[in-house]
Amino acid sequence: MVHPVFDNLPTTIFERMSGLARQHGAINLGQGFPDDQGPLPVREAAARALIEGSNQYPPMRGLPELRAAVAGHYGRTQDLQLDPDTEIVITSGATEALAAAFTALISPGDEVVLFQPLYDAYLPLVRRAGGAPKLVRLAPPDWRFTREMLEAVFSDKTRMVVLNSPLNPAGVVTPDADLALLAEFCVRHDTIAVCDEVWEAVVFDGRRHRPLITVPGMRERTVKIGSAGKLFGMTGWKVGFLMAAPALAKALAAAHQFLTFTTPPNLQAGVAWGLENHRAWFDEMPVELQRSRDRLTAGLRAAGYVVLESQGTYFLNVDLTASGLALDDVTFCERCVVEFGVAAIPVSAFFAQDAVRNVVRLCFAKKDETLDAAVERLARARVALAAP
Repeated sequence: MVHPVFDNLPTTIFERMSGLARQHGAINLGQGFPDDQGPLPVREAAARALIEGSNQYPPMRGLPELRAAVAGHYGRTQDLQLDPDTEIVITSGATEALAAAFTALISPGDEVVLFQPLYDAYLPLVRRAGGAPKLVRLAPPDWRFTREMLEAVFSDKTRMVVLNSPLNPAGVVTPDADLALLAEFCVRHDTIAVCDEVWEAVVFDGRRHRPLITVPGMRERTVKIGSAGKLFGMTGWKVGFLMAAPALAKALAAAHQFLTFTTPPNLQAGVAWGLENHRAWFDEMPVELQRSRDRLTAGLRAAGYVVLESQGTYFLNVDLTASGLALDDVTFCERCVVEFGVAAIPVSAFFAQDAVRNVVRLCFAKKDETLDAAVERLARARVALAAP
């Protein structure tokens, strides 16, 4: 028999909308991947490692040179001091890192605080580990939580809180004041924070991502998760980073060894080379993405759409109601891809309950001509679908 957590789980909205895009020859601004193939020097480093390096099992915790490169990268970019031998584990992508964290740290009956909108893997993984989800509903336009929201979900049974910042799909960066508030609750309730920070390098307008692990009281109780695929814009490179104090990292490594055990060595070598030798990427990449964000935003606003602020990630959001559209987000996205040739993602898909149903997510990590063509089609869609 199928485990009840996974029985009848639907196909993800990302796969569904991408499938409709292929079927109808639509522009795909739904699933979050760039048009570009990623930095060539990093790909070349991985290719060299594939031909010239070892293709046998690398160490379970990851190649030593990659763990050292990860420690160096976060020391430079986030003032975070990590021991590569005891505080870093390399995983087969960030989702595997999440699975390892939930498997290692949640026992049956533990309560886990999750913020909606949320990555769709969180709920089934938490439930499969035996956790009891406690949901906090965030809402546009600022998508922030308050003391009252946290008081309603934290208790003596709260084992874990999961924070995604920058937040997909909302495109916001958690402010320092909110990080301090969350840290206060974690310390008070002896709660572990699992921080999904895969978008940490993709922030705009002079912002700097601050990891929760650097907030006072959080160093020993935080699991930080990063993604090489997101850092370098190569989403097919499933290389993730688990970072935590030694006692937590030991438990995370124990779970990881029985999930995927290890990760392709040539990809690890390519990521290590990129972190150490292609540092200019981390300055240049967000500038180019910000330009794309601004291009799509300007086009949509000229077409009459109300666009919410995008502070980070590959995504911006459109408020359908404020844009004069009476359709819910699912209906809009279905009609948009079939009738007008643009795939988008309904933000309600990121909610387990009490969903926001008037916001649509669009990916701007695309070529100029792709964005311009999408704006032209979306402009026609708004005229055709606008409330009379």
